[in-house]
Amino acid sequence: MAAHRKPKQSPLGGQAGRTAVTLALASAATATLFEGSGHADPRPTTAQVKEKVDRLYEEAEVATERYNGAKEKADEARAAFDRLRDEAARRTQRLNTARDGLGAMAAAQYRSGGLDPAVQLALTSDPDEYLERAALAEKAGERQAAAVGLVRRELAAIRQLRGESTGRLDALRGHETELRRQREAVLGKLREARTLLARLTAEERARYEAAAAGRDGSSAAHAGTASTTTSGGTATTRADRSSGGDRGPVTAPNARAAQAVSFAHAQLGKPYVWGATGPSGYDCSGLTQAAWRAAGISLPRTTYTQINAGRRVSRAQLAPGDLIFFYSGISHVGLYIGGGRMIHAPRPGAPIRIAPIDEMPFAGATRVG
Repeated sequence: MAAHRKPKQSPLGGQAGRTAVTLALASAATATLFEGSGHADPRPTTAQVKEKVDRLYEEAEVATERYNGAKEKADEARAAFDRLRDEAARRTQRLNTARDGLGAMAAAQYRSGGLDPAVQLALTSDPDEYLERAALAEKAGERQAAAVGLVRRELAAIRQLRGESTGRLDALRGHETELRRQREAVLGKLREARTLLARLTAEERARYEAAAAGRDGSSAAHAGTASTTTSGGTATTRADRSSGGDRGPVTAPNARAAQAVSFAHAQLGKPYVWGATGPSGYDCSGLTQAAWRAAGISLPRTTYTQINAGRRVSRAQLAPGDLIFFYSGISHVGLYIGGGRMIHAPRPGAPIRIAPIDEMPFAGATRVG
């Protein structure tokens, strides 16, 4: 008969085993923690921060132009809605006047006894009086018919205006929703950029600003190294030779282009403000729009509509006053001033300045005037 043996217990069984497992897990977690700390991503360099911030600013500018487009449509829808509302108010006033006229006619008929005009005519025995009353009755009937017709027309017009107003109001609300969405997109990008910059030390921030100024072509102090003179309706521009693109004096093609360049020069040093069209600050398309407005020409609001506002010119054909566009999405624009340079509103934190046109990927150019 086989002997019954008691099962051999594990040395880690029971409370002792559970304690050992707990200690082992704690040790593993501690090791993992230290290992993770040892392999944490290194702190980004100033160059890496600059690259990411530049990308965020570019994305913010794309969203800004979309915001500008949505705002333009919202403003147009609001203006159309206001016009319809004003027209409806005028029509309502005319309707009330016509109704008052009908009421006066009805009251006069009541005071005359409410007899049909034909019956009243039949009761008179004087031929002259009969003819006179007949003419008056005919005129009264015509006036009454005209008044009734006016009321009907005004009622129909008011119904149509109310229907159009409802459609305009719906469109306005849709544009305002898009406006808020693009505004949040811009603000989100700018917040993220500010957060990255806030992590830099004072020394790193100084290096970043110096690198950013180099990318934008010049500092605010350097912005005056290109000069423009206007004479006889033309502008002659000479850029400093440090840009490497000086082709000597370049003449604006007409007086309006000269005026646009002159206006842009007067804005140097003013801040970039997204969504702004002046006079204290501008975004990129707001600046070019204002410059050409000063020259008597109305441009659309956004970069991707401004590029179609004139005649396309090649890079080799550029003349002062031309609009130069950058990036594949046509998200940035500057005003050419000659010598391979432009005046533009670069980005938040960077004032309006003069910069070489080769600092960003060229996408096209347009001659407006």
